Amino acid sequence: MRVKLKDCAWERLGDDLILVHDPREALTLTDPDGTVRALLEALSAAPATAEELAARLRDRGLDLTAEDVRDGLKGLDSLGLVEKADEQWLGDPRLDERHFSNLTFFGTYSSLERSRADFVRRLRDAHVLVLGVGGGGSSLVQCLAGYGVGRLTLVDRDDVAPRNFARQFLYRHADIGRSKVDRAAEWVRDYDPDIEVRTVDRWISGPDDLADLLDDVDVVAGGLDGEHDIHLVVNEAVMRAGVPLVCGGMGRTQVMYCSVDPGVSPCLLCDESDQPSPTERTSAGVARRLSHGLELNNALIAPIAMQVGSLIALEALRYLTGFEAPRAAGTRVTLDLRTGLTTETVPFPRDPDCRACALAPERR
Repeated sequence: MRVKLKDCAWERLGDDLILVHDPREALTLTDPDGTVRALLEALSAAPATAEELAARLRDRGLDLTAEDVRDGLKGLDSLGLVEKADEQWLGDPRLDERHFSNLTFFGTYSSLERSRADFVRRLRDAHVLVLGVGGGGSSLVQCLAGYGVGRLTLVDRDDVAPRNFARQFLYRHADIGRSKVDRAAEWVRDYDPDIEVRTVDRWISGPDDLADLLDDVDVVAGGLDGEHDIHLVVNEAVMRAGVPLVCGGMGRTQVMYCSVDPGVSPCLLCDESDQPSPTERTSAGVARRLSHGLELNNALIAPIAMQVGSLIALEALRYLTGFEAPRAAGTRVTLDLRTGLTTETVPFPRDPDCRACALAPERR
């Protein structure tokens, strides 16, 4: 395997090397005899195998074996400084140009075990079920298309209306009265013909309404309006199927997103387990009952809708590629509009008697 050194700079300071790859932090590497510096310089000359690097170092007067070099590369790999040289690109000039920024992003997370091209291939092979292509959903669709997700199934039953134009940029005035999913699918196909899109114009009122849509789906993302407690309907469907869910939305002054990893994290029904009952004659119970009765008009404006969609899309990316662990699995992440979008993270309680969690298949 040929190894490439990622972009970095270093300078000697006494017996140490000060090295910077990510500008937010500096690494201090102990190097009293200059071996680490010599390895970095040998790597920076050109990608090479351990055997080739050992030969370069011997030319510098360092008696190191290929096994010594491999140990050094493992250390650099643990710091995120090296990657597979032959897996930086997808190998097709058209795709390499199309995914240039995606490949560059994953370069930060690539390693000798997993290449940046592997992350992008995973996306191109992925299938995401998008629930709702309205406010946050329309931005979510655009983000998923930007990733180059291979297949999208879009679910919505609304038509394009003038009120959508404050926050939904998939649509044009000429689309008023048309099915949102049809128009959203056309947008995706125009944007990237490589993406396969399926549309479902359907009202979702129970878990069975989603059952036939979950085969071969990697992630369910978005949110639906309509039925009361529709989030619990979706939660039950994904728990039965064992498919991760990422959802989010807005209250009056809060933006929220969360995710559910069936069989691993608590679910949305678990989150209900420690909530006061609306029938309780307590201040908390009364407040919850009054909150349920409020008619909240959709207050999403453009930047908030884009915020919701992008947060859901980024959490979905974690599930789809594993570039890092999900940040909101079994956790409600809230951004407070009254305090400049400061963030609060609150884990769901785990209900050992949760009937929805009991539906989740055993994880392999």
